[in-house]
Amino acid sequence: MINTIIFDFGDIFINLDKQSTITSFEKLGLKEWNDDLDQLNAQFETGRISRENFLFGIQKHIPNASIEDILAAWNATLLDFPLYRLEFLQMLSQKYRLFLLSNTDAIHIETFEQASGVSFYRDFYQCFEKVYFSFELGLRKPNPEIFNHLISNHELAPKRTLFIDDKKENTDAAFALGFEVWNLEVGKEDVIHLLDKKII
Repeated sequence: MINTIIFDFGDIFINLDKQSTITSFEKLGLKEWNDDLDQLNAQFETGRISRENFLFGIQKHIPNASIEDILAAWNATLLDFPLYRLEFLQMLSQKYRLFLLSNTDAIHIETFEQASGVSFYRDFYQCFEKVYFSFELGLRKPNPEIFNHLISNHELAPKRTLFIDDKKENTDAAFALGFEVWNLEVGKEDVIHLLDKKII
């Protein structure tokens, strides 16, 4: 019987348009999103480089773009967070131990909090026993260490824990450690359909 649920954030609660960021960067003169930018993103998502170094790192690839333009393009991926998902989460929090585990960066979280307002994001965070962001933890999914960190810190039993994420490599990593998983298909499924899945 499931007693704990670990949720991803992006495309589970907050809607994302990842292509919008790529398109915005292309309009600023970026020819392609390359390995160097992938590495830069990974460093920023694990808190190994500062916000400034991240933005300047992107600017090296599009020197004619201002930092403000780059920031706007980076945040273009963030869309809305429907209230019905928060209400669903609040209902679940009465019955289960809940955790948030997100690969994200300081810029995106700050932007989400500013856009949603204090009362909304506080209500959201209060649904969870603990909120884990990769940039604070220094680890990213699908690294098994990040899951083991939650297991040991919160005495979780993987077989009684459900992990929900939209990326298959992340749910595969959790499944290999014994978790129950739901690889949510964005655009076809919504987190509020969880009860229909009959996995909790």
